[in-house]
Amino acid sequence: MDYLTQIIIDINSILWGPWCLIPVLVGAGIFFTFQLRFVQIRQFGRAFKHVFGGLSFNGEKAGNHGMTSFQSLATAIAAQVGTGNLAGVATAMAMGGPGAVFWMWLAAFFGMATIFSEAILGQLYRTKDTEGRITGGPAYYIKHGLGNKPMAALFSILTIIALGFIGVMVQANSISTAFDSAFGIPTEITGLFIIMLAGFIFIGGISRIAGFTEKLVPLMASVYVLGAIYIMLTNYAEILPTFKAIFVGAFSPSAATGGVIGATVKEAIRYGVARGLFSNEAGMGSTPHAHAVARVKHPVEQGLAAIVGLFIDTFVVLTATALVIMVTGSLDGKTTGIMLTQAAFVKGMGDAGSGFVAVCLFFAAFTTIVGWYFFAAQNVRYLFGYKVINIFSVIVLCFLMTGSMLKVELVWELADMFNGLMVIPNIIAVIGLYKLIIKAVNDYENRFLAGQDPIYGPSETLTGRLAKIEARRRHSHKARRNRGQEKTH
Repeated sequence: MDYLTQIIIDINSILWGPWCLIPVLVGAGIFFTFQLRFVQIRQFGRAFKHVFGGLSFNGEKAGNHGMTSFQSLATAIAAQVGTGNLAGVATAMAMGGPGAVFWMWLAAFFGMATIFSEAILGQLYRTKDTEGRITGGPAYYIKHGLGNKPMAALFSILTIIALGFIGVMVQANSISTAFDSAFGIPTEITGLFIIMLAGFIFIGGISRIAGFTEKLVPLMASVYVLGAIYIMLTNYAEILPTFKAIFVGAFSPSAATGGVIGATVKEAIRYGVARGLFSNEAGMGSTPHAHAVARVKHPVEQGLAAIVGLFIDTFVVLTATALVIMVTGSLDGKTTGIMLTQAAFVKGMGDAGSGFVAVCLFFAAFTTIVGWYFFAAQNVRYLFGYKVINIFSVIVLCFLMTGSMLKVELVWELADMFNGLMVIPNIIAVIGLYKLIIKAVNDYENRFLAGQDPIYGPSETLTGRLAKIEARRRHSHKARRNRGQEKTH
């Protein structure tokens, strides 16, 4: 087992190293940022207005016709905000110094353009299945956009394994470990509670998943961030030095920590970017499953919602963890992972800090379990239809129980590997279809916002959306040509 673990570690060092996925994902973010003319800045205000303008937690129920835009966003955030925001950032800082946070921010900024593009493709290529339910995700835009069925099937298989099986195991393990450490609750008891609660939500289908995420995710994020703000206010004198250490550490880690963290600039970049991308999932192909089923008037609106989701994940929740670690002086070069986060909150809150982190980790990891189950189930339906969903749900519950009780270093490494492999077919498709994304954005900004749009129906699918975009392009071209002829005459 140790030998196998080492093999997977070696694979991950290449896959998530400086010459493979990191430059690919960051490069994709830079590419889309320039192609879309810094859409994450230009449309940032409109994105927040779209998400929170008419917010209601007691709105229309999700069902065969999809989710509301906010429900889809909450499901996406549920998947994004997990152990990476509480433990992953701590690991990155322990290995790369405080400067790793700067590189997380930079990766997230460019990642906004990538995740925006993924959400648009999810909307454009969504469809109705044989049961009349709205569905979508990367498998659909790989199959219909690129015309590559084998690669679409490969993506679905990787997603089912990475998120539905291995991913939920590591989330359950994080919960049981934290509760054992904070409250002395046996991992078996925690595991039983997890599978009972998860089973109740899984059985309810898309309606119960949407209702759960739209209520719990805002509460979870708010409580955690408020706790972090309390600690920062009680250590307000350290806030400015903390930001200085982050910016200095990005380019001179030793100078930022006085040599306590023996990190180099290369390590700060590697751990910051890798853990940041793992947390926000931009380019991974996971969140388009949620954004595809949103009921919006235009596909770009859900792209804007995706930008807000990534902002909350990285610039709010993940940053809150990083600042607490820094202002409490907990970064000692020895402690790492969730233990470092718990140590920081104990310093800031006293003995209650460990329990606070354990409870917050439970909600963060459990909502990730629900989100990842939903994403994996979309791919099970794509490959096999609805007839095996109940069997799949039972298998997921078994993995949850197993993950709660085991020491899963190997499983963590497998999760990193399969998450990395998911990126490859997804990013090929997103870049390959970039011209369609640009057309959708131009259509939104030039016509839809000017009130010239025959508004997309909430349940309209692939054929109608693509036909309308192409029809408008031809209409605009014909109008320009006619104006040119008039000038000539």
